[in-house]
Amino acid sequence: MGIVVQKFGGTSVEDAYRIHLAARRAIRTLLDGKQVVLVVSAMGDTTDRLIRLACQVTRRPSKREMDMLLATGEQVSIALVAMAIHEAGYDAVSLTGAQVGLLTDSRHTEARIRSINTERIRRLLSRGQIVIVAGFQGVDPEFNITTLGRGGSDTTAVALAAALSAEVCEIYTDVDAVYTADPRLVPSARRLEKISYDEMLELASGGATVMHARAIELGKKFNVPIHVRSSFVEHPGTIIMEQATGLEEVAVRACTLRTDVACITLSNLPAIPGIEAAIFEHLARHNFALDDIIQISDREGRRKSVCLTVSQSSAAETRCVAESVASRYPGAQVTVQTGLARLSVVGLGMRSRSGIAARLFAALAEEQIGVENVSTSEIVISVLVREADGQRALQAAHRAFELDRAPAPTT
Repeated sequence: MGIVVQKFGGTSVEDAYRIHLAARRAIRTLLDGKQVVLVVSAMGDTTDRLIRLACQVTRRPSKREMDMLLATGEQVSIALVAMAIHEAGYDAVSLTGAQVGLLTDSRHTEARIRSINTERIRRLLSRGQIVIVAGFQGVDPEFNITTLGRGGSDTTAVALAAALSAEVCEIYTDVDAVYTADPRLVPSARRLEKISYDEMLELASGGATVMHARAIELGKKFNVPIHVRSSFVEHPGTIIMEQATGLEEVAVRACTLRTDVACITLSNLPAIPGIEAAIFEHLARHNFALDDIIQISDREGRRKSVCLTVSQSSAAETRCVAESVASRYPGAQVTVQTGLARLSVVGLGMRSRSGIAARLFAALAEEQIGVENVSTSEIVISVLVREADGQRALQAAHRAFELDRAPAPTT
């Protein structure tokens, strides 16, 4: 009997009605002959509310106690979902991360999963019970409660699916699929039936909020098929999977826009061996999440500039650290540019196609949109534009690559 892992996000269990909807989905899957594991997030905005409450109590809440506090949100949800399943006449049991045996490291609020003991889950499944697991949480080797950070329930679900060798991990959310662009910004955006792990990772890092990158990385590592679908409608969503026949037929699969971008530039640096190591070791000690890194040397090869893109919320702190680095080198300067957006076009087909960049730049030029910076990898081209131009840039890229049209069927 195959195992299906289903994850329900906060909006999918934010009230009693939606909790019953989630319960009915799990029961239908059970009646289809599957063993069912549910992973549930905290209800609605519970996590945000608890964070606000903690900040009212203290300006500097302990990370350990924050984990203790935030983990309670999922505990409420799993108990209520179990009750809803009981009310429908079926057997279910709710388990916290600790009760499941989800072991993490000791990095409070940003823990990483080390292992999952599946013995208890398998025993309960063999009895015909639906097992409901609290997402977002685990315990460290000292049995301290830990949380997995942003997107933690997605990560819990995919990790459980991998550990249990599940047939599929279904991510139920308030969007019905992955689209060629955010349909709120591009009304002609089209639903994708399939997308590769690599493409979805690039979209997630580029600003798509359908799933968190850590969960997708786990899915790729353990080859777990991930089905993103709506909690509220019945039609299929998008399968995130390993590269399959036909996926490379399209040069660009989708495009995305991230609007909270700042660019930190360290300029007039000496072109000496080891300077990059000095810069990034210093930044790493402060745990900054850097996006793009671009280095430019002058014609003589004596001076260089390093450009870093970060989230706008961390720009001020990053600037302080960058200035402390620059102070070591006479003449070096730090500048900060805010109010930027990153437009990314993503597709496996870029590996074997030419002219993608030219097509993108032509589309932006036609809209009189200036490009502040460019970065590329094997399957993505990203450009920085002014935030005020971001939505027009996204729409222009979507039109240029005809993403509103379904690709011709392959033979």
